[in-house]
Amino acid sequence: MSQSTTMASRSDWRAIVSQYQRSSVARAVTQLVTTLVPLAAVFYLMYLSLALPVWTTLLLALPAAGLLIRTFIIMHDCSHGSFFSSKRANAIVGWIAGVLTLTPFGQWRHEHSLHHASSGDLNRRGHGDVETLTVREYGALSRGARLRYRLMRNPLVLFGLGPIHFVLSNRVPPRGADAQTKRGRVSVWSTNAGILALYVGVSLWIGWGATLLLYGPAMYLAAAAGIWLFYVQHQFEGTYWQEHSDWDYATSAIRGSSYLRLPAVLRWFTGSIGVHHVHHLGPRIPNYALLRCHEDNALFHDVTVITLAQSLRTLRLTLWDETRQQLVGFRDADYPRAMRAA
Repeated sequence: MSQSTTMASRSDWRAIVSQYQRSSVARAVTQLVTTLVPLAAVFYLMYLSLALPVWTTLLLALPAAGLLIRTFIIMHDCSHGSFFSSKRANAIVGWIAGVLTLTPFGQWRHEHSLHHASSGDLNRRGHGDVETLTVREYGALSRGARLRYRLMRNPLVLFGLGPIHFVLSNRVPPRGADAQTKRGRVSVWSTNAGILALYVGVSLWIGWGATLLLYGPAMYLAAAAGIWLFYVQHQFEGTYWQEHSDWDYATSAIRGSSYLRLPAVLRWFTGSIGVHHVHHLGPRIPNYALLRCHEDNALFHDVTVITLAQSLRTLRLTLWDETRQQLVGFRDADYPRAMRAA
């Protein structure tokens, strides 16, 4: 991103995104119907398929996972207050979508707002980020700590065990005595209660094992895809990280978020969240307006575009090189130079 574009973004972006920050009840209701009705239908087909070979049920888990992702995107929009203009409607729909995707809406909304406020800030890492160390920090670790970090950044662990961690960690309420932590505990416990009630209700209808067999694979695939989406939207060559004193919100949104260009069907399932640079600059833009905002404004065209094939190459990027100002792989890191600079 050129300096002139950066300056333009600082002066123009608020006026641009404000034009697209309008919720539409008709669009929101249509999106709810076209997401939850097909989701229920696919789960019913999965139930019928239990009498067939197991691969039939697992195959149907793919569209179910896609619809769960779309359900999560609705919850995500509600967390930003962009799905409906009504705060109450966003809270109700967000909570329901959170139960369906095993995510405590209120607690996740708080953590996600911190992510938006700190993305790309080296001094404020840890809010919804994929854990990323600098070369200098990694070089200072013990051998055991390096091994732990390498394992965590291994794609098999990140996308294989990550979904299980996502589900389990969201069941544990935060600790603390401040008001926000108390609200977080209420959010987690109310979501857990909703999940339990839904599971018991469906299990009394079709059986405990059948409920797990239908929902488990679909949720696992949805969570794995969600982690992958979040990963490639911020972990790519040319991404933006700066010390807090030099950090800029608009520059971080445009340079630190990619445009994941997906085929139309995948863009539908993911609610155009791949247009992530626009979302970070204008989080109150509804998902159905993100692509239009990008296409209408040249300001958003100077962005890192990533395709499905190109996203695979981002998996090797594991450390932030402070000297070169870029993400690098373990093999590319110059640890001695980083330690000398320290």
